[in-house]
Amino acid sequence: MDLPVRDFSASGYRSLQRITYPMSRLDVFVGANGVGKSNLYRGLELLQAAAQNRLGERLAEEGLSQAMWAGPRRAREPARIALSVTLAAPGQRSGAYRYEVEVGFPQLVTAAAFGLEPQIKLEALTYETGSRRVKLVERRNNAVMARDAEGRPAEIDLDLLASETLLGRLEDPSRYPELDQVRRTLLEWRFYHQMRTDADSPLRRPCTAVATPTLASDGANLAAVFATLAHIRGDAADLAAAVAEAFPGARLSIPMPERQASFGLSLPEFPQRVFEPAELSDGTLRFLALAGALLAYRLPPFIALNEPEASLHPDLTAPLAGLIGKAAERSQVWLVTHSERLAQALEAHGSVRTVRKVDGATQIAGLTLFGAFRDEDD
Repeated sequence: MDLPVRDFSASGYRSLQRITYPMSRLDVFVGANGVGKSNLYRGLELLQAAAQNRLGERLAEEGLSQAMWAGPRRAREPARIALSVTLAAPGQRSGAYRYEVEVGFPQLVTAAAFGLEPQIKLEALTYETGSRRVKLVERRNNAVMARDAEGRPAEIDLDLLASETLLGRLEDPSRYPELDQVRRTLLEWRFYHQMRTDADSPLRRPCTAVATPTLASDGANLAAVFATLAHIRGDAADLAAAVAEAFPGARLSIPMPERQASFGLSLPEFPQRVFEPAELSDGTLRFLALAGALLAYRLPPFIALNEPEASLHPDLTAPLAGLIGKAAERSQVWLVTHSERLAQALEAHGSVRTVRKVDGATQIAGLTLFGAFRDEDD
């Protein structure tokens, strides 16, 4: 069972001094460059990296010193990046799982870490119901505690490197089913922001013909996603309608795959010719990739989009908003955009929150420090 996101928290990461954001079905962040929108997006990516056991690697690639909050701290407050997410079953208000992780610089006495390597300081999975909280798994530095089948806490002998996450390493679904469910949920998230459209892009090439329910983050299986809709599910009506709205008179061609899956686009100016992906413009190909991501046979439980309007003609704003709104009916969608026009087109589908900078820290208009919006009922 997929677990929707109830809220997301981050502190000490880049411009995110301390922020908690309560998720809805469709969250849209609109603002200019440099206001911290992408840092919120990256923070969510880092939570997935924890499930992949790549959190230390990802922060090392960024440079831990550069990733740390550069603003003032309290006296003797350690430099830490803290991330957490609360996941709850659909329609369940009282019970939720909260995963949290804190990262800092290694201690001088730590032999199993390099000098500037990110070190996992704290990691925990808690079950929360009302005012009661039960810590299911906890890791402090390399000491690990987990509750057994009878609910009793016991130390776990696990060989953990300083940069490894417990979430990514403790793989035993029969003994730790809650941890496994949280990990699988985070691994199913999809982040769409680096789908290349250059001449060597995977989008421009055929792919292996295998039934494919979800678009990969790089879009490499786009042709298979289209073929699955057309020939396995037997329902590409929404896809055809989206293409027709975006490119009036155009038609998507999806041949029955043999060893490879492919697709093409026929245009009204040349009705007898099908243009292959290698011939399509960057904007046309990008829109088709977004259609594959948002109309796929099986959507991931959580979809994050970073500036999907990039390289798209303004006339594609309304069709893109339609795709995003339709996806939000089947999944949670988190959108970061520069486009006020796109944000306004989505107002009918969800809430739009403006992100701005105040004293060097990213804040969200209307959001209190306790993770609630001022216009919400008490």
